Amino acid sequence: MAELIDLAGTAADPWRVAIIGGGPAGLMAAQTLAERAQALAIPLQLDLHDAMPSVGRKFLLAGRGGMNITHGEPFAHFVTRYGAREPQLRAMLAEFGPDQVRAWVHGLGVETFVGTSQRVFPVDMKAAPLLRAWLHRLRAAGVQFHMRHRWIGWQGHGNPGDAAKGLLFATPDGEIAVAADAVILALGGGSWARLGSNGAWVPLLERQGVAVAPLVAANCGFDVHWSAHFSNRYAGHPLATVAIVSAGIDGKLARKQGQFVVTAGGVEGSLIYALSGALREQIASNGSALIHLDLLPDWSLERVAAEVTRPRGARSMASHLQSRLGIAGVKSGLLRECLGQVEFAAQCDYPALLAQSIKLLPLRLSAPRPIDEAISSAGGVRFDAMQGAMLGALPGVFAAGEMLDWEAPTGGYLLTACLASGHAAGLDAWAWLQGQTR
Repeated sequence: MAELIDLAGTAADPWRVAIIGGGPAGLMAAQTLAERAQALAIPLQLDLHDAMPSVGRKFLLAGRGGMNITHGEPFAHFVTRYGAREPQLRAMLAEFGPDQVRAWVHGLGVETFVGTSQRVFPVDMKAAPLLRAWLHRLRAAGVQFHMRHRWIGWQGHGNPGDAAKGLLFATPDGEIAVAADAVILALGGGSWARLGSNGAWVPLLERQGVAVAPLVAANCGFDVHWSAHFSNRYAGHPLATVAIVSAGIDGKLARKQGQFVVTAGGVEGSLIYALSGALREQIASNGSALIHLDLLPDWSLERVAAEVTRPRGARSMASHLQSRLGIAGVKSGLLRECLGQVEFAAQCDYPALLAQSIKLLPLRLSAPRPIDEAISSAGGVRFDAMQGAMLGALPGVFAAGEMLDWEAPTGGYLLTACLASGHAAGLDAWAWLQGQTR
């Protein structure tokens, strides 16, 4: 039997809250509770448990290429980035959104700047100094950290909200049970399992009657059935300044410009990630997704057609396209790959058709890449299974972060919503505690 460590307070003891998960959502929940207790001079014991040897591992890895903390676009546009989940997230983002995120970072002694893309970064572009300052503040506020504590469920078979049943953790010293007055779950989604987000919590909650939408890849690459020749020659080549025309989740065609990379077995990169939710749903419904590439997004069809139809003399079409349009390398390879050699040869005799293909080149995606390769995941605890931040089936148990059923593109939207939901869970947990009797 696991040793029971009782964190549930008596009338003379402080309230005790167990937070499970040391990513941004869990850390922000801890900060919110600590600040509320300090402001009201009410004793509160906060214990944060994480399965990994240290907290914030995904946060640190995401910041290696430049720590994008939020986005500087107007709030009215910002919230639309959450698509179908905008109604559920709007209130928490209004409470702790982009402006509050920047103010919080500044409060930790880290200055920020807004890049040309409106993305917001720390001036040194690094995540580690921000995390160190944050942890220092949390420890100073009395938050206790328990590393290598992997949550494996509840002790006994009664109501998991009953502190006497206990939260079960596997630790290097064996299995232990921890009881608390309230619990905040911030266990992440299903991507980057090596950093702790492995979705192992899903069956634990489902067994307690919590509705969970299946975890699927978001901000991910996709498989394409390239020929061996194209894959061997162009894998790793970037496609700069292209546009994609594809159907959104609402079925309407949308056009987005940016960059992506050809991989050995498909495509990945920021432009692909931005469209990944709709593409994933198309594949789930139809077995594949068809997109169209505009290889010259800054050129009109008329201009492309005029250049293609100019006499090329003895030059090959490849040389002609390179000299007149600058189409070479991977873009030239894509024309042949997507059209096929026979169709490409036929269109060389009909330049107007070739111009249309350059502006609207079909590319079929066969499957999203595995969830563990994805930047983030979609799916998770359904919002209709929650009362605010509390799980309806489990009174006193709250959830936050990527384990909730939402998704967003990269660009600071993921981190902002994780922080906002952690803040909301902390506030709701505090309000719930104040309504309890001992």
